[in-house]
Amino acid sequence: MARIIAIDYGSKRVGIAVTDELQIIASGLTTVHSTEIIAYLEDYFSKNEVECIVVGEAKDLQNNPSESAKVIEPFVKHLSRKFKDKKIARIDERFTSKMAFQTMIDSGLKKKARQNKALVDEISATIILQSYMEQQSNRF
Repeated sequence: MARIIAIDYGSKRVGIAVTDELQIIASGLTTVHSTEIIAYLEDYFSKNEVECIVVGEAKDLQNNPSESAKVIEPFVKHLSRKFKDKKIARIDERFTSKMAFQTMIDSGLKKKARQNKALVDEISATIILQSYMEQQSNRF
């Protein structure tokens, strides 16, 4: 079975999470600068079998595209052109940053560690991936 990778895309940083090969566990992978994401994915895909890329879909409380969608949508179009053999899935990413921050608090991270925005992005990507996996398991 191939892995699923999730992306929490931002204009500066991109949080990345991935499943194990059996698609059971979602784990944070890394955070890269947004200008390096395509090169990072090319390298990762050359070493790992990935069937699906899940990208957070930025929406506001009224279920409309949020301001972040203006940078995410062109990225998703670029992804679909660049990686034609990969399924691109979208999942609502509302509140993932808040949930990531709360996860950091709940896990006992000190205040200094919680200020690491790259870690917040990586945890957000993990939450996006976990949400996608739960959504898929509820379909069957």
